[in-house]
Amino acid sequence: MSELTKTEIIARARESLLIESKAIADILDYLDEESFFEAAKVLATCPKIITCASGSSGIAAKKFAHSLCCIERSAQFLSPAEAVHGGMGCMKKGDAVVMVSRGGKTAELLPIIDVCNRKGVTLIGVTENTNSILAEKSQIVIPMKIERESDFLNTMATSSYIATIAIFDALLNALMVMTDYTLEQFGLIHPGGAVGAKLNK
Repeated sequence: MSELTKTEIIARARESLLIESKAIADILDYLDEESFFEAAKVLATCPKIITCASGSSGIAAKKFAHSLCCIERSAQFLSPAEAVHGGMGCMKKGDAVVMVSRGGKTAELLPIIDVCNRKGVTLIGVTENTNSILAEKSQIVIPMKIERESDFLNTMATSSYIATIAIFDALLNALMVMTDYTLEQFGLIHPGGAVGAKLNK
């Protein structure tokens, strides 16, 4: 058990919140608006969107796929493990694949990147390493930059996870505007819970 005092532990927790807040604020400074807009145009018009990533990035990608379905964009999350066992059959020419890898060279993603290029889908890479395989093989690259992770070991997917979610949420908002998405549409597909009750009075 740590011998740190309550004050020291709370100070560490507050530092985590400050680091993650800065990670989101920093996006405003480095956002590549041209690449972001190109990605939004593709996602607003392509037949299907597939999101793919490993680990914590995979969790963010899975949430993004769900959010896309909530605004009536046909989307699904593709697990890298399932992808290399036939799952890539869901990809068709003209579709878009949104792939996340901070380092841009996650081993499990490399064969998927190759198939994306060979099948003629639009690969949108979200990565910090713009010299990586993912960046080189993507048709559109959305850069992310993480000063440090928020845990005191600077190793957990903390700030990078939060920044990924923020970028995806920004894309979601752009798509809602581009497709003229309405509360009436959302109410139809979201009858459950407090949100459904509010929208379907």
